[in-house]
Amino acid sequence: MTADRWTRMVRQQVGMGRFLPLGGPYDGAWLAERAASGVLRGAAEREVPEVRLDSVRIGLADPGTAAEPAVTAPPSALPPGPLRLTAEFAATAAWPLPETASRLRTSLAVTATERLGLDLTEVDLRVTELLGEEPSAAPAGAPGQSAATTSPGGPGAPGDVVSPGAGDGSEGERVAAVVLRVAGVTRLTGSWGRPVRLTEQASGAGDALPRRHARVDLAVAEGFRPLEVAHAVRAAVAEALPDRPTVAVLVTDLD
Repeated sequence: MTADRWTRMVRQQVGMGRFLPLGGPYDGAWLAERAASGVLRGAAEREVPEVRLDSVRIGLADPGTAAEPAVTAPPSALPPGPLRLTAEFAATAAWPLPETASRLRTSLAVTATERLGLDLTEVDLRVTELLGEEPSAAPAGAPGQSAATTSPGGPGAPGDVVSPGAGDGSEGERVAAVVLRVAGVTRLTGSWGRPVRLTEQASGAGDALPRRHARVDLAVAEGFRPLEVAHAVRAAVAEALPDRPTVAVLVTDLD
């Protein structure tokens, strides 16, 4: 791999933000922070139009209470645990600011928990500016929004549609085909170039986990909860391979 290719892939990974845990330690699923932020921004624009939502970050509410995932987590993934959302926003004077903040907090919390399936327990908001008029909608592809079109960063860039055959040989192709048949999966992605990765896990005394581990990177369709799709994908992949490996699902995009 060339230095330019490696640099581009690192930038793509950074652009997705952290990988947020979906469900608990045994769910084996994560969601890219960038994808979550795009959905949250869209909800805020629709439900609280007098607000311009600026920075949005999601992290662990209490890192000390986070659990160890039962399957191998993707690089830079947060461990399972309750999450805190912090955001800065500007608003018009159409409503009293405390009421505006309350409506925005409700919109973000409901979207994060019911639409995305995140274990969100805290929402911290900070008002940064008073606007003279209602903000216009953010343009398509603005920072923090999920992109569903092909990116110029080469194969595996966020938003790319990856060939169903992209994976670890014939088994990777079989897994890819199975995943694409799961309801709610729109496409395979691949934050590091391959949407399907089959690896060997080190095993030690008393280790009850299978030696092999599969990870699948994919996009989920609108109207489907990412955690439910991830559950179906994990079951389908484990069933497709004779040794029934552990499976992790990384949802990189929400279409």
